[in-house]
Amino acid sequence: MRDLSTYPQIFLYSKFVDFRKSINGLSQIVESELKLKVFSGALFVFMGRRKDSVKILYWDKTGFALWYKRLEEARFSWRRDFETEVVLITSEELSWLLSGVDVWKIKTHPVLEYERNS
Repeated sequence: MRDLSTYPQIFLYSKFVDFRKSINGLSQIVESELKLKVFSGALFVFMGRRKDSVKILYWDKTGFALWYKRLEEARFSWRRDFETEVVLITSEELSWLLSGVDVWKIKTHPVLEYERNS
């Protein structure tokens, strides 16, 4: 997998997924449930019910790729109170999630956007 920051968007599916699903099943979730374009080059992140595995689906211009990570003794942090089916996260947040950081408890400084008034 390339550097995470090179992907245009990273979408986290908020529901647990039956991990018997592979590329076809996961791409169907992206298009039918999330109403997103699976060929966009974005990363689509899915969590297994036991919270010990993650699958990441993406289109890499010549075909689909499916990245899988399973933890042997730990669990990924995962909220249960998502307000939507899909959550847009940053490459930094995905990297933290894959490293074991509870990204839902991290509070960063708010992004400030100013305009100059002439």
